[in-house]
Amino acid sequence: MISVFYIVFCSAVLMWLSFEVIKQRRKSKVKYSDGGEEALIRARSAHSNAIEYMPITMLMLVLAEYNGAYLWTIHLCGLVFIVGRICHGRSILSDTLTGRRFGMYCTFSVMQALMVINVICLPWQNFF
Repeated sequence: MISVFYIVFCSAVLMWLSFEVIKQRRKSKVKYSDGGEEALIRARSAHSNAIEYMPITMLMLVLAEYNGAYLWTIHLCGLVFIVGRICHGRSILSDTLTGRRFGMYCTFSVMQALMVINVICLPWQNFF
């Protein structure tokens, strides 16, 4: 399954963002929550945002592949999503807005595309 390739990349992005949270916790000596530390707040925000969008998007990617979507659409959606998530995470960590907008644009575009792809590729003959 090609979608597994992109799930592995999502896991790598989540690991990177997790390590950023750990790094900021050690640096600011905060065990729980964010302690009001700006860098830790940003790191936690980047991580939680990725956790919010990655599972449902990867599930839709797997289902699109399972339902017989063209392989190029799986690759395109997976690649755009990963690039968007990396840009979004880096942008939050560095406190810039440009990459954050681009990252969310990529995320929402892929989610919308996968919704449409999954509806089109559903085995409708099995419904009725």
